[in-house]
Amino acid sequence: MIGWMKQLGIAFGASFIWLVCLIYFTQGFRSFVWTAVSYQLKDRLKLSPSASQFVTSIAFFPWSIKPIYGILSDCIPIKGRKRMPYLVIATLLSLFPWVILGLQETIRNSRGQLMIFLLIQNLGSAMADVVIDAMIAEAARLEKAKFAGDLQSASWMAMALGGICGSLLGGYALSNVHMENIFLLFAVLPMVQLLSCAFVKETPVHSKSSPKFSNSNDSEELNGSMGDENKSSIQVHKTKSVRRKKSFKQKKKGKINGSNDLMPVKEGSFSSQLLQSLKMAGYTLFKAFRQPIILRPMAWFFLAQVTMPNLSTVMFYYQTEVLNLEASFLGTARVIGWIGLMLGTFVYNRFLKKMKLRRILMLAHVALSLLTLLDIVLVSRLNVSLGISDQTMVLFGSALSDAINQFKFMPFLILSGHLCPPGIEGTLFALFMSINNLGATVGAFFGAGLASVLNISSGSFDNLTSGIAIQVICTFLPVGFLFLIPKDATGISA
Repeated sequence: MIGWMKQLGIAFGASFIWLVCLIYFTQGFRSFVWTAVSYQLKDRLKLSPSASQFVTSIAFFPWSIKPIYGILSDCIPIKGRKRMPYLVIATLLSLFPWVILGLQETIRNSRGQLMIFLLIQNLGSAMADVVIDAMIAEAARLEKAKFAGDLQSASWMAMALGGICGSLLGGYALSNVHMENIFLLFAVLPMVQLLSCAFVKETPVHSKSSPKFSNSNDSEELNGSMGDENKSSIQVHKTKSVRRKKSFKQKKKGKINGSNDLMPVKEGSFSSQLLQSLKMAGYTLFKAFRQPIILRPMAWFFLAQVTMPNLSTVMFYYQTEVLNLEASFLGTARVIGWIGLMLGTFVYNRFLKKMKLRRILMLAHVALSLLTLLDIVLVSRLNVSLGISDQTMVLFGSALSDAINQFKFMPFLILSGHLCPPGIEGTLFALFMSINNLGATVGAFFGAGLASVLNISSGSFDNLTSGIAIQVICTFLPVGFLFLIPKDATGISA
């Protein structure tokens, strides 16, 4: 392991590898502080489950507009640099909200102000996610393409390690550390990230040059920035994208799948060139995305998120108030979820690659509906009469649900990789992920609305069984739209 990391350090520069691993570790470690946020909304602000879910849904909205960050960093260099200035800005946006929330009790205890600061923090995290993905793509091109898989594996392991550590320590911290100190402790990571940015050098981008990081000798630029939230397996796609050596040449010729639809950039003032560049980026995305082979599958994945009401916040309230599960145990359950997610990735890559995507997605939704029935067993207390503890039900359900969701998410990544036209893989893939995140946000709003209609609130869970039953029925709805997925698409070809 140490020798492998040393090889990566020689290839890309130790400072660059450190920055990549640190950012991904921080993304995974976010579970440490967001566990505290959940309890802040529930115990300190006394919000109902639907109100709490509404606040978190608004706070995570910046993850639904990720292509904007990629287009901005591609088209608007700051002092001749496209990546590092935006990464510094993103890190500052990630840092100061936690510091302010830790120091200012009035802001921390105000629902509106807390939501705004969480929104700003997620804006910084989402922007950093997009920028670092673009930097990885650029650094791994040409002669370093053979290290692309290793670089993605290192970043993935860093994020998994962060997720496990954050989940374990988050529950412990809530029992032993004051809420404000948890926010301040987490702020240490973006602070270290900000300091680390100073050690990674980026060559200014001139008219015909591209950015370089650390000791990289790259001479081509990958337009666009890749990215997602739930990122445990997103690296599967990135490795394919960075190895497409011809994509930049096709982009310069203004081609999308062989078409000359890109508008030329004309000489003129800086503002006119900038406007033209932004128009070209938007036009490129529009032309690519409106193709039926791209639009139809992405529509399915969006519908699959929207049609299923998310009741995770309601279940969190039920687990803590009725089942009296401690924060440390719920943190352990999230660790089991991370392990299930990794197991799902392994099983898919090992056994399911050749299976038709339609069949995989159908089986995943059937399994999710059956797994949701376990929540009905838990809420109705049937597990007690069967001699099964609540802890066992929660741990078992957490691991299985994350593994099955991974079976569903992997086809999304693979299909997106096949559908992205050469030259705009990064930005279009960020758009795909944003659509998926937006669907999840709408599903969360749907879940909050359902909880409100059924009068499910803190201390009143009489109708929770009905809500879960509706969730089970809605889980089958996306199966009826599977005709939108290419009929012969598999994990190998689409």
